[in-house]
Amino acid sequence: MPLLPRPSRRAWLVALLVVLVLAVGVGGTLAWGGRGPTPVATRNLTINVKDGPNRDQPVRLDATLYLPAHTPAPAVLVAHGFGGSKDDVAADASDLARRGFVALTWSARGFGASTGQIGLDSPDYEVTDASQLVDWLATRPEVQLDGPGDPRVGVTGDSYGGALALLLAGYDRRIDAIAPVITWNDLGQALFPQSATRTALPLDSPARAADGQDGVFKRDWAADLFASALRPPRDGAAAPAPVTACGRFLPQVCHAYTEAAATGRTSPALLDLLRRSSPATVTNRITAPTLLVQGEQDTLFGLEAADANARQIAATGTPVKVLWYAGGHDGAAPGDEVRAAVGAWFDHWLAGRGPDPGTGFSYAVRSGVRANGTTPTSRVVRTPGYPGIAGHPPVTTRRLPLHGPAQSVITPPGGVPAAVSSVPGLPGAASTALGRFTGDLPGQAAVFSTDPVPGQVLVAGVPRVALAVSAVPGQPGAADAVFFGKLYDLGPDGRRTLLGGSVAPFQITGLPADGTPVDLTVTLPGVVRAVQSGHRLQVVIATTDQAYANPVAPAVHRVALAAGFGLGVPLVPGVSTSAAAVPVAPLVGIGVILVLAALVALALRLRQRRRRRRRPDTDAALAGVPLVLDTLSKSYPGGVRAVDGVSFRLDRGQVLGLLGPNGAGKSTVLRMVMGLITPSDGQVRLFGHLVRPGAPVLSRTGCFVEGPGFLPHLSGAENLRLYWAATGRPATDAHLAEALKIAGLGDAVHRKVKTYSQGMRQRLAIAQAMLGLPDLLLLDEPTNGLDPPQIHQMREVLCGYASGGRAVLVSSHLLAEVEQTCTHVVVMHRGRVLAAGEVAALVAGRGAASFVVDAPVRAAGVLRGLAGITGVEVDETAVHADLDGLPRAAAVAALVRAGLSVSSAGPRRRLEDAFLALVNEEPEP
Repeated sequence: MPLLPRPSRRAWLVALLVVLVLAVGVGGTLAWGGRGPTPVATRNLTINVKDGPNRDQPVRLDATLYLPAHTPAPAVLVAHGFGGSKDDVAADASDLARRGFVALTWSARGFGASTGQIGLDSPDYEVTDASQLVDWLATRPEVQLDGPGDPRVGVTGDSYGGALALLLAGYDRRIDAIAPVITWNDLGQALFPQSATRTALPLDSPARAADGQDGVFKRDWAADLFASALRPPRDGAAAPAPVTACGRFLPQVCHAYTEAAATGRTSPALLDLLRRSSPATVTNRITAPTLLVQGEQDTLFGLEAADANARQIAATGTPVKVLWYAGGHDGAAPGDEVRAAVGAWFDHWLAGRGPDPGTGFSYAVRSGVRANGTTPTSRVVRTPGYPGIAGHPPVTTRRLPLHGPAQSVITPPGGVPAAVSSVPGLPGAASTALGRFTGDLPGQAAVFSTDPVPGQVLVAGVPRVALAVSAVPGQPGAADAVFFGKLYDLGPDGRRTLLGGSVAPFQITGLPADGTPVDLTVTLPGVVRAVQSGHRLQVVIATTDQAYANPVAPAVHRVALAAGFGLGVPLVPGVSTSAAAVPVAPLVGIGVILVLAALVALALRLRQRRRRRRRPDTDAALAGVPLVLDTLSKSYPGGVRAVDGVSFRLDRGQVLGLLGPNGAGKSTVLRMVMGLITPSDGQVRLFGHLVRPGAPVLSRTGCFVEGPGFLPHLSGAENLRLYWAATGRPATDAHLAEALKIAGLGDAVHRKVKTYSQGMRQRLAIAQAMLGLPDLLLLDEPTNGLDPPQIHQMREVLCGYASGGRAVLVSSHLLAEVEQTCTHVVVMHRGRVLAAGEVAALVAGRGAASFVVDAPVRAAGVLRGLAGITGVEVDETAVHADLDGLPRAAAVAALVRAGLSVSSAGPRRRLEDAFLALVNEEPEP
């Protein structure tokens, strides 16, 4: 038993509010070294530049200038990514301005409100535009100059903007420092990658060129990028050009993409266009100190792109620093650590302040632990220099023996079905989970594995494997082949993780028809992975991948390991630190604040304990009751009380409908039941356990509270398996077959979700909530968007689920449907419960009844003469009345005595009538 009570979440909140002034004063002073936030002024501008080779035609660039408190100051051009605009980099520009830089953002030609056509960072267009922006900065009095027409200027940007930074530094010697982020080296290699060389090399040797072989078209990413420029301009943008199949692209760019999309191959003209837009053409003349930031989760521009840029720029003697972070095009955007590194780089190289950031290398290593159950934690490994660059230690390669026989692999006709390894832009965790189920197709993949590693192996860089590939004699078209190399982390439990979520495609031409094998060195995707003791690394060579252009001719090949090579994995030892180095002074300030907050929270908690005894976490008497709400309330700042003293109970076998108009508090109640919102007062108990965020008892519930979101190109069954895998629970606990049987999807579960009707998607969502066969099912508007037959089917699903001894709570606005589906109902209004109980009892109300008679008008007169009867109404065949406690049989007897023929008699009110009566009777607050 603790000596002191633990402060409640509410007490902590109040405490933190009490010390907020101290937090701002003390914490802010310590964190910023005595400097408050620097004010930033902005000016929206239109800057006219000459349109590339057509020097007489101006292009209007929509720009914004960010000014620091003190000028003149060095300037930084901040470029945006492909498909974006200047608005996407406003936060980065503001940060730089607060650091004391003049920052200029602009929407690149063809994007946002800028005119002109897109040239893919062409030296004749986008690079020339940026050089003219440097000219413009040289005329501004706010910008520090190195000489006439030569401003002190740096360039940064992500992806498309990062490549522009590199190209501009190569073409314009006035650039003084650059910080490109997650970008490419060779655009041809990025979109048509080739990851193999024809002669086996020592695995610790640098990779060689692709021997002039065509690469494999990265079709999905190229299509995604092309489509992003076909969308209409944003609101407020310049008037769009006439609609064409080329969108806002220059004709030569559109033609090149159209050719690639149609053929899946390169041409001399296409290669020349991509080459001109590649930093690789200018890295040998970049003199501006360069910070290269690359993402470890990036299927568009992998780590090998930053590696090539670093080696090529450093070869000229230019200072280069490299940072790999845990994100990328398939993961998180650059965070605070990256922004701090970029700011420190410009502080030193542009403003001449702050320590020398050096030319070191750092990379992020993710752990298996998740902060708050959601965010993967990581550590950063730092080394004094980039491995392999002159003057720094070489890359260390560890060879791991591979095992597996020679295997035959089939390329299917048309290249379909194709394996699914990644989806462009899909977050890395989801893409990795996707690869567990659909990454390799039977007969299309050769698999080779290492022995379990005896201790942790920290892989950082580009692994390589040596293969021997041959054509099976007698197979037409087998002289040419396309393969996709993958590297998995294989756990002792059989779970696989596709490292980097990426594949390495390579094409082979001219395989001997007699089956003589050709030796290859295959460069696998660049990755960072801490392979744990007892795990294996698994190399897979597949014949298809849906993200790329696959060969259409069927063929059979043999894939074997080249003798004596195995798998070479790069090791870069260094010093591990936390994911972000935190200065000591802010820690002291934070510590002071937390101590003060703890003292206030403790006082509040002690006072709270004196007012009421703490409820026990478990009530054994309620262990068999799925749900009990006891005086549940939720208040928000400003006096808003969304839920006010709600109490009800849900037993096994019941389907309970939670009814109420918009704003009644239904969704708030559901979220408190699920532990997503903490009650202000009262309690929620599931099977006797008090509900708190993350409470283990929540695993006994299944929830559907938003519209269903599924991957459309996967089947319903594959979506469910992917969802269950994300829970981390054993596959045997999913009870997939039982959930599907209850949901009643039949064979449709094996079809792709994109073919589903709305009703089928809803049923699939219910099946997802039923995975694991939870004892309590919580559903928010499950019949939204369904037609009457689908609603009828959904009714059968819910009633069938509860009939097995489980319980269902349904929030709905369809009163007639609740009346037919639910056994019990709770009516809420303005956060309070107006009525609760069995549906039949609520419908019966105060005795409203209907009588089908031969003379309704005369029957109405008879009923009006009976004591206590009110609300008599007549229609063509019946008379209706509120009996107010008079037995229905007595009313029938009175009608018969009056000589009337009574065909039927029964309750009149529907649930809708009862609901409206209750709500209308509720007084205004």
